[in-house]
Amino acid sequence: MVANEQLTLTTRTHPVVRPQIASEADYAACRAIMRAASKNYSFASDIVPPSKLPHVEALYALLRVGDDRVDVSHQDFSSPLDAIEDWEWAYHRAFETGDSPDPVLRAYLDTALTCDIPRETMLAYFRAMKEDLTITRFPTFASLMHYMDGSAIPVGRAMTYILGVRQPHPISAALPAADALSIAMQLSNFWRDIGEDYRRSGRIYLPQEDLDRFGVTEDDIAAGRIAPNFARLLEFEFDRTEAYYAQAREGVHLLRHGRWAIMSALEIYHAILPDIRRHGYDVFSRKAGATRWGKAGLALRALGRVQAGA
Repeated sequence: MVANEQLTLTTRTHPVVRPQIASEADYAACRAIMRAASKNYSFASDIVPPSKLPHVEALYALLRVGDDRVDVSHQDFSSPLDAIEDWEWAYHRAFETGDSPDPVLRAYLDTALTCDIPRETMLAYFRAMKEDLTITRFPTFASLMHYMDGSAIPVGRAMTYILGVRQPHPISAALPAADALSIAMQLSNFWRDIGEDYRRSGRIYLPQEDLDRFGVTEDDIAAGRIAPNFARLLEFEFDRTEAYYAQAREGVHLLRHGRWAIMSALEIYHAILPDIRRHGYDVFSRKAGATRWGKAGLALRALGRVQAGA
């Protein structure tokens, strides 16, 4: 659906015409943000349904601006906290007024209203971004899950609303699998980026209870030590992550659109785990994951799985 069309929403009694909110230029601004920040943009644009791609770009841009305000682009504010709180205020203001001076928020608001994404979907995201400013350790897996309730799950839920579900299923039927995929993908990123996260921000996403269980210390992380106990720790986390991937696979068939895109994302992120294993659990000097050609092969595998389960 193009951004500068008026949208007709059908109710039980009569159609309601919603005024134009976002222009094609607003969506183009989101596209530019995603293209600049995402290494996988061109790949994603090839497999996301064209009618849904602008909405995916708007979602990505909303989150990217928030992430950047925490990490890199808060110079115009008194603090990173002030920057993300300003973005949160502008988000709610857009929903309250039906408009925004910011092109990203106009595009996302248009996307939310078009795809019926509840305003509340992003509340946990803003909470997690503010926690990101002060929390760099997670004592338990439960505390890490609380963080991912905001940092990962809103993304999968918004994507589910964008792509829709197949009749006669309600949207609620697809959300558990969406949550599982969001968790699995973020956990894969956490395990891949152990060394980078520590060097860049001092963060350790490995739960302290798991470090203690396998006898891995923060000094080991700082030094990049790859000992047998570290490998066992990662295998423990891989097993945990695999369970979420398995749950996610079972729910892809419920999506109305974009099943190939979502299954491809699942396969590509899942490939991080065996790649870490193949390279001796080195998450300190290299970034695990599939090559571009490898991603193409995984996308073909995903297409086969989608067709087999259709």
